[in-house]
Formats: sequence, C-alpha cells, structure tokens
Amino acid sequence: MPRLHLVDASLYVFRAWHSLPADLTGADGWPVNAVHGFARFLLELLERERPTHVAVAFDESLESSFRNRIYPAYKANREPAPKELKRQFGQCQQLAAALGLVVLKDARYEADDLIGTLLARQRARGFAGVIVSADKDLSQLLGPSDQQWDYARDLRWDAAGTKARHGVHAHQMADYLGLAGDAVDNIPGVPGIGNKTAAALLEHFGSLDALLARVDELPFLRLRGAAAHAARLREHRAQALMSRELATIALDAPLPEGIGDAARRQVDTTLLDEVFETVRIGPMTRRRALAQAGL
Repeated sequence: MPRLHLVDASLYVFRAWHSLPADLTGADGWPVNAVHGFARFLLELLERERPTHVAVAFDESLESSFRNRIYPAYKANREPAPKELKRQFGQCQQLAAALGLVVLKDARYEADDLIGTLLARQRARGFAGVIVSADKDLSQLLGPSDQQWDYARDLRWDAAGTKARHGVHAHQMADYLGLAGDAVDNIPGVPGIGNKTAAALLEHFGSLDALLARVDELPFLRLRGAAAHAARLREHRAQALMSRELATIALDAPLPEGIGDAARRQVDTTLLDEVFETVRIGPMTRRRALAQAGL
C-alpha cells in the first residue's frame, strides 16, 4: 500500500522553540530558533523516510476551534503563543511549502482534524497512514494498516499496539478521554475517574455508551470504588459525553483545494532561498534542502 505521512507540525515547532537558544535571530532581528529546529527535523524526516506523499498540519485554532463553542474552557489553560513564535509558525509553513509538501491549516479545525480528514479520504483510496506525532489523541485514527510514530523517541505502534501503550484500544481512545479527561487540552472528563479506572471500565463495558447504559451494573463489579464511580457517572453523564465530543477527531474538516493525494511536489527554490535568507539558515542545511530538489 502507498504510505501517506501526516506530520503534526506544531508539536515539533514548539519543541524547537523550547530547545534552541532564543537569541538565534534572523536578518530582521526577530528570533528564528523554532524555524531552525523545525527545518532540521523536517529535512531529517525527508532524508530518512523518502516519503512520496506528505502533509504537514499546523494548529491555528487555539481560541477559534469549533470545540470552543462546545466548551469555552477548552484549552483555556494554555498561554497564547508569543508574537515571536507566531511569526515563526508562518515561516515554518513557508518552509514546508517550499519543500514541495502539502500544508494544512484552518481557523476552526485543529491539526488533528485535518490529519484525520485527509487520512480518512486517502485510506478510502488505498493509502496507509503514518502519523508523525507523540500525541495520544491521534491514536484513535489508527486503522489496521496505519501506524503512529513518536519521532523524537523513534517509537512506532499500530492500532493493535495502542492498547499496550495506552491501556485501551485505538477505537476506544475518545471514550477513554471522555472518562479520564485530558489536562493538556483542559478536557474535564468525569471527576474521580483516572486513567487506570477509565481503562478498566472500557475493558469491561467496551464503550462509554455501553457503560452509561449499564451503569447500574457497575457497583457489582470487582473494582475498587465501583459504587462511587457509578454515582459519579450518573451525576456527570453529560460532562462525560461532552468530553468525548471534545476528544473526538473530526473527519470532515475542510481541506485545501488542489492537494490531490498529497504527493510531493517540486521544490520551490525561489521561495526556499527567500525563507533561508530571512532566517539565516546555514550552508549545510541549505545543501540538504537543495538535495531534495536534486540540486
């Protein structure tokens, strides 16, 4: 099967922003540390995998996501990106486009939704997905032929391996987050139900819907605090369903026109030179980038 690489770009931009010196500046004096780190990551990925189909997805909807209408406090625990970083996100997008890669971004849908939508579309056309991200939320997208790749740790797993990694099957991930919540995204879940309990409940009942429908059976299970958990689920039923909705990756996000099957395009050397001049990329990285164009 042809493979489609789907890069959760924001994760690697943030990682570069935090790991490289902030005093690394471009021709205009603005910080460019995130662009330098992202460039190294992206070029290493292209050299290592030699992918034929790639999409690079960025988050642009921290405060404007459709999820904020469902739950205004969604991701409210995160500080807005400083202007020095926001500027670099745009430059990282330019870099990816210059390298001939499809760039995905949207003001209402998150990178996860764009990845999920493109993967669902291309899976129907015979592609297998390689999701380049450590984010556990994305594991819910894994089908039988797909894999997820935590690039920094060089760990890969498929749908079958999700249970060993997270305690639940790939198709249960949204239900799991509906129960346990997610502090990173400020998804509340059900108070008093943590990761282990959520996994145990889904192991027995199979899904959140089945658990809520059969909650009266819960006190009779050999599970510590079973009666208290049943009471919590009755009280916070609506919150559990809302939390699952927040955690569920959309598969109907708008995709850019003309991206086809996300096949790699020719490197735009003019745009590449413009980006590199602005952020003062060194000659070694330039040679690596030009090698992607066969130059």
